[in-house]
Amino acid sequence: MWVVEAEGLSKRFGDHEALRGMDLRVREGEILGLLGPNGAGKTTTINVLTTLVRPDAGAARVDGVDVLAQPARARGRIGLTGQFAALDANLTARENLVLFGRLLKLGRVAAADRAAELLDQFGLAESADQRSGTFSGGMRRRLDLAASMIGRPRVLFLDEPTTGLDPRSRNALWESVRRLRAEGTSILLTTQYLAEADELADRIVVVDHGAVIAEGTASELKRRVGGAVCQVSVEADSLAGARAALESRWPVSHDALTLTVPAEGSHTLVEVVRVLDEHGVMPTDVGLRQPTLDDVFLTLTGQPVTKQLDEARAG
Repeated sequence: MWVVEAEGLSKRFGDHEALRGMDLRVREGEILGLLGPNGAGKTTTINVLTTLVRPDAGAARVDGVDVLAQPARARGRIGLTGQFAALDANLTARENLVLFGRLLKLGRVAAADRAAELLDQFGLAESADQRSGTFSGGMRRRLDLAASMIGRPRVLFLDEPTTGLDPRSRNALWESVRRLRAEGTSILLTTQYLAEADELADRIVVVDHGAVIAEGTASELKRRVGGAVCQVSVEADSLAGARAALESRWPVSHDALTLTVPAEGSHTLVEVVRVLDEHGVMPTDVGLRQPTLDDVFLTLTGQPVTKQLDEARAG
């Protein structure tokens, strides 16, 4: 069953065409990772699906509700955590959650009970009565995630929720997201961290220039890039000799002092070492490597993910 459906979404901001016929679907109880370069249309897609932006064309439904025809009803079925925590720094964690509950028309007692439940669920009970302005980045993001769950939404939209977090805080948030999925929440996740999509997403959609260019599981996308490779690192004065030796047997690509050849299992690694030894070349490192989502991203968009992260941090 599809709980999120977008068909032919188009949106233009002045001369910029943010969405060009975007099609997207999320299954019930899954985490869908939405990847793409900066400006590819990820956040605009989220904003359309959460009723924050109206598209110029296309249709969208969340939990069977037409987002364009019944935006208020659709908002009752969704939760949203944006790139920045939407919290009042002067209120305590508990007060923030109670406030969100009251805004969602929960009674005073019901809002307090729901706040206590979420504080415990997200590991914030001991800090419940501390001002959220004193929280670490990871704690603020968990509190923001808790706030998005006040209304028990069927669908949760996470727009780069771990940007700026340290690895420990990111891992803690990942566990919270996994738990929500296990409890039946469907999640649409945009992220700049490919390891995050690899860890969390049941399926991945890659977008560029406002349209979908690939989709599938992480494994399926990696297979599109190719199979395993054997990578050999050498000293600068050995590069020419190593390349000549390997080219006698395999097609070779190289980046700086690393040479790469296609691999057909561990026996390729043994053969590479043997050939280098026969030609008197001593590598500094040699090993097999499977394709990564970084390789997928580079192959599909033509841009390395490191560039995207640098741009994200600068912006």
